[in-house]
Amino acid sequence: MRDLALFFAALSDGTRLRLLSLIREREVCVCHLQDVLNTNQPKISRHLAYLKRAGLVAARREGKWTHYRLKKQQGDMQKILSQTLVRLERDSQVRKDFQRLKRAVC
Repeated sequence: MRDLALFFAALSDGTRLRLLSLIREREVCVCHLQDVLNTNQPKISRHLAYLKRAGLVAARREGKWTHYRLKKQQGDMQKILSQTLVRLERDSQVRKDFQRLKRAVC
């Protein structure tokens, strides 16, 4: 039950939802996430750590940069995550985020 509560708690925050949307299709460097969300590195890192603890994202280090990607979930959890991400595609802020991600540079 703890895993389920952590999963839903991870999805209950706007910043974490925006982060998940940005990394849903490909791996993204944390510096790009900072630029797109226009916030500081500690805040981004805190939210990404939460998502990692919840088992929603995986991280890969490359030099001083860390790259994040979505982790495949099991069964119903994948269905819930996928439906959430599809719904977020209609959100105006998420659409703006994707436009900013296209222009983001380390």
